[in-house]
Amino acid sequence: MKFAEAAAVEQVDSHTYTADFKEGWTIGTVPHGGYVTSCFLSVVRKHFDTTLKQQKQPHTITLHLDFLRRTQLGQAVFKVKDVKLGRQTTVVHVTLTQDDREEVVGYITNSNLTTEEGASFPTGWEIHPKPPTADVSKLDADQDEIWGERKQWPFADFRKVTTQIRTWFPRRGQHSPAIVDQWLCLEDPSDRFTNESLGFVADVFPQIIESYMMDGLDSYSVDFEKKHSQDEQKRLMKGSAKMWYPTLLLNLDVKKALPAEGVRWLFVRLQAKMIRNGRYDLELIVKDAEGDLVALSHHVVLAVSAERNTAARRKVESSSSKL
Repeated sequence: MKFAEAAAVEQVDSHTYTADFKEGWTIGTVPHGGYVTSCFLSVVRKHFDTTLKQQKQPHTITLHLDFLRRTQLGQAVFKVKDVKLGRQTTVVHVTLTQDDREEVVGYITNSNLTTEEGASFPTGWEIHPKPPTADVSKLDADQDEIWGERKQWPFADFRKVTTQIRTWFPRRGQHSPAIVDQWLCLEDPSDRFTNESLGFVADVFPQIIESYMMDGLDSYSVDFEKKHSQDEQKRLMKGSAKMWYPTLLLNLDVKKALPAEGVRWLFVRLQAKMIRNGRYDLELIVKDAEGDLVALSHHVVLAVSAERNTAARRKVESSSSKL
């Protein structure tokens, strides 16, 4: 199933939309947070294509989501409230509910990236440490000398969503356990990343904590996969399998409108600054094949027992927390 089909939304009325969270886009039993984020982006895009069409602001430029409770497979209802209608930007509030549980809430700002104008200056900013260069024309055949494809991620049976992408990592390894550089595309060769996909892109990455659990060994490296069978990898990473990393909040700052037909390749730099007491931050930088900055994202994440992913829900869910 293509990403656009998995993240498709339907309009019920002027301010109500539905989505159907699909099997295969999950971590354990829970729909992947980035997949859910892209459904929010799809809802907002449809809202501005219909109800707020007169605003002529089709592009989300900022998004803030709070994940209050874990979601589940099946139908989800999105309620949109028009908070501020503006000439340059418009802000909406969106709430996701399932079985009368309010699970994810967010504020999203839209504008028009194709008609934006105003003060513009070169900042000279670059990613540091600088990632190795890549020839994206050689990635598909895995012939780039610097980047190699990781065919299957650890625990793919639990993290089913990772089978929906292909990824390439530096053959010589990452700069440090707290930094991950990757190129990625969707598994279906005809599928493309659009601006609505950026929520997914900003939340699909190797788990940094697992490098520390394995004393700095990069379990996502190309060499690790070549040297160890899937059974050996599971044995070596046995302790890591007990963890789940739910997102508490996710911020997205979109810098560029991708082509309407989408792009195949995107680069992501992931970095954590502090990991302490089961809570940590993540910063993501997304660039396209031309080297243009596409988006920035920041997360607050928990590290908890994997049992909390699959545990039965409490009877009084409406007043309980996400975890």
